[in-house]
Amino acid sequence: MPRFDIGDQDFLLDGRPHQIVSGALHFFRVHPDQWADRIHKARLMGLNTIETYVAWNLHFPDRGEFRTDGRRDLGRFLDLVAAEGLHAIVRPGPYICAEWTGGGLPGWLFTDPSVGVRRAEPQFLAAIDEYYAAVAEVVAPRQVTAGGPVLMVQVENEYGAYGTDPEDERRHYLRTLAAMLRGHGIEVPLFTSDQANDEHLARGGLPELLRTANFGSRSTERLATLRRHQPTGPLMCTEFWDGWFDSWGLHHHVTAPEANAGDLDDLLAAGASVNLYMFHGGTNFGFTAGANDKGTYRPLTTSYDYDAPLAEHGAPTATFRALRAVIARHRPVPDEMPAEAPPAPEHTVALDRQVPLADLVDALGETHRSEHPPTHDDVAAWDGFVRYSTRIAADDAVLVVGEVRDRALVALDGEPLGLLDRTTHTTSLPLPARTGELTLLVEDQGRVNYGPRIGEPKGLIGPVRTAARELTGWDVTPLRFADDGGSLRREVTDALRTASPTGTDVPLAGPVLARGTFASTAGADHFLRLDGWTKGVVWVNGFCLGRYWSAGPTRTLYVPGPLVRATGNEVVVLELHGARVRTVQLVARPDLGGTEE
Repeated sequence: MPRFDIGDQDFLLDGRPHQIVSGALHFFRVHPDQWADRIHKARLMGLNTIETYVAWNLHFPDRGEFRTDGRRDLGRFLDLVAAEGLHAIVRPGPYICAEWTGGGLPGWLFTDPSVGVRRAEPQFLAAIDEYYAAVAEVVAPRQVTAGGPVLMVQVENEYGAYGTDPEDERRHYLRTLAAMLRGHGIEVPLFTSDQANDEHLARGGLPELLRTANFGSRSTERLATLRRHQPTGPLMCTEFWDGWFDSWGLHHHVTAPEANAGDLDDLLAAGASVNLYMFHGGTNFGFTAGANDKGTYRPLTTSYDYDAPLAEHGAPTATFRALRAVIARHRPVPDEMPAEAPPAPEHTVALDRQVPLADLVDALGETHRSEHPPTHDDVAAWDGFVRYSTRIAADDAVLVVGEVRDRALVALDGEPLGLLDRTTHTTSLPLPARTGELTLLVEDQGRVNYGPRIGEPKGLIGPVRTAARELTGWDVTPLRFADDGGSLRREVTDALRTASPTGTDVPLAGPVLARGTFASTAGADHFLRLDGWTKGVVWVNGFCLGRYWSAGPTRTLYVPGPLVRATGNEVVVLELHGARVRTVQLVARPDLGGTEE
């Protein structure tokens, strides 16, 4: 039977020393029809392993519903890794961070405030056990011991950076998770990974599990820190940060390839194993991007390019070539190099049919009546938008909310009044001296994926009041743009297709949905640019590409080639504010925005 073990100094594959040279590739951030291409390019760079997180909230959108369709098909992904002759490392969390909404923890888990977050609380552990059982059904038959590609499975993730529970409680929690995995048939080595400092490595691991470290520079120093906490056994950097993620409103992050190359060379020369984070970042399609909040809420961009060796659209970069040259000094590398990506087809797309969002509210969701404004979680809205409405009087004067998570467009009888915003801590605005229907379109811009605010609810966090009184008597409607299969709902597409055509050279007022069509090269990648538009969401042929925002840095959205047909391609844009023109551009190259340089 094949074996993978942790030896006194090395990993042992069938009894022989084995150095892991891995790259992170999250299957859920890549169109499934492109998995094989990205995996093949990993082998061409010289990698022998693919690492992936597993996002609990993607596979369990609701409790008891385990989904493996489409880009959730972990089994098919692992089979493609094996077909390429590579091994795999699986990191199922339950918490993954990964700049993914909620760090992978499902919103439904915390509707009961007594449920623990990342600790040995019975309800939390019971839910994890259900999740682990489902994931193990996919992973266990694909372990190396069963002839599959999976070498190792991670327990939790950077746990040393979280919480203040006593050491015995923390160890009990980790041991419980490890026992669950073993109980569900995971027999390959288990490991933990933490940032490469003494405090995190001490707090985040167990003596009986392999400790690994995460870092992106000063490899020799960081490996020495790891060795203090892992006296025997192989050394491994589970996240070698070769780039970084982007947040809306900030600059695009880039990393010098030569700096990455030098640090990787030091690491491999020391005999350590490595996982490049990321090898290929991919895209936060739909509403899956997470957020950070360390005093200022910062939602993550749709692009997860990460300045990785393989760009968001699968093209080799300067970092790919630099790191490949380093790897070639330590292990055999194929002669073949990935081809450069050709320019994408260029088109101007006229969005000549529009429907105000207000006209579709009744078709998009069921309205809930509540005396006080519920959170998004209270109405089972785990992402996207919720519309709140109530009546105000002429003497109300000012609107004040306790907290908005994360952004609310406020209108009176359909007339825009202003914006409440979590990032700028804007929680009040003046009201006209008249009666009418007050509406707040509240956007969840991504659940916090790191730190103490993990697991918090979204929406209006009360009380909501005016100068005269607390506002009561709310109608609350979650807007569900996707059908059960994840495609844009037919109610939206039918309304847009039957709308009267309009001119495209005049401004467009939001919130509004707009539609256009284009013909192009079937199967070719495209890059959608929305100059003159402000903020919203885009679908192509019913698939949600994700959010756009004039705040930048990202200026284009990636359209995976498998989505594109030769004719009849449909673009639908939800614009929240307004657009200068009613056209969008398909351009030759991606534009991820300016850097701090």
